[in-house]
Amino acid sequence: MHIQDSRWGSTSVVAAAADGHGRRPGESARTTPLRVDAQRNLEHVLRAAREVFGELGYGAPMEDVARRARVGVGTVYRRFPSKDVLVQRIAEEETSRLTEQARTALGQEDEPWSALSRFLRTSVASGAGRLLPPQVLRVGVADESSDAVDLGVEEPRVPQQRVQADHLRLVEQRPAPAEEALDAGIGDAGASALLEVVGQLVERARAAGELRGDVTVSDVLLVIATAAPSLPDAAHQAAASARLLDILLEGLRSRPS
Repeated sequence: MHIQDSRWGSTSVVAAAADGHGRRPGESARTTPLRVDAQRNLEHVLRAAREVFGELGYGAPMEDVARRARVGVGTVYRRFPSKDVLVQRIAEEETSRLTEQARTALGQEDEPWSALSRFLRTSVASGAGRLLPPQVLRVGVADESSDAVDLGVEEPRVPQQRVQADHLRLVEQRPAPAEEALDAGIGDAGASALLEVVGQLVERARAAGELRGDVTVSDVLLVIATAAPSLPDAAHQAAASARLLDILLEGLRSRPS
């Protein structure tokens, strides 16, 4: 289904043909319904893109997005002239979404562990981990390695070999162009905002003695990505996510010596 989404669409052309002033006698220009349809199509495309990329990764083709949105692929390309633009839009929205979830947990929970666990539960329940941009993980590793040097720590708190393996698992289904689009699109501002607020959650929980001393921001983001499986049945997916997150949270907590 192809819907003209320009404000100078076919409706306005027909109206213009009726008289010399762009409307029939006694009738106003009918561009608003067209804009409403275009906005509805945009919402369908964005929702479909989140679902498809969440299930198949950012390497999924635009045709799959159009099919899920029940629009023609031409409609998708009118809104997003290339797949890279759509990937950037979804990744930016998801990064912003995670940042807001972290800020909410930080502002509404007095107990450090409650704040961190609330953020993780909210993020996993929303399916955010399936759309977590790989660039955010790489930035997190770089930032924490630098912090370790500044603090005089002899070795990085996140073993590089382990992070690389986890990173590969997250993006192995995603072709390089999609990953490059994420790197180019999110920018330092969005990634830095997310890392800063999650870092506050981590530091508070660690200072309170409730979080293992070796747990980093990258570990927390990996928990979000790992505990958000994509299963065909929504109820099974929710149950599996909750169970897995419970296990992972137990692994994050510090234990009395």
